[in-house]
Amino acid sequence: MQIRVLVAEDVDLLRETLVALLDLEDDIEVVASIATGDRIVPEALAHGPDVALLDVDLPGTDGLTAAAELRERLPSCSVLVLTGLATRRSRGRALAVGVSGFLIKDGPADDLVDAVRRIARGERVFAEPA
Repeated sequence: MQIRVLVAEDVDLLRETLVALLDLEDDIEVVASIATGDRIVPEALAHGPDVALLDVDLPGTDGLTAAAELRERLPSCSVLVLTGLATRRSRGRALAVGVSGFLIKDGPADDLVDAVRRIARGERVFAEPA
């Protein structure tokens, strides 16, 4: 099974690195790569990803607001939040909007790839904030 992923990250270097990392995997295909939150839902509707990998702090629309809208408009797309804003508040807000995963940016790359696969299988993955 090919896992289709949308990546939303406003830092160019990080977004390009995430795309390159995921593209190394035989079972993962990045179908959209965007820098602003207001593009998340339109791109997801156009490309039908299985997993949306979203930063929280995005220009336009924040990642958690977009995640809530994705849940409504494209329920087949699971959301994995990847954030540097790892607080109990941001994790709680992520849980409240129904995301499937919450990871911290300073974690190992293997954890991210594993989380994408697990979330695509319907599991939930949540790192503990500091």
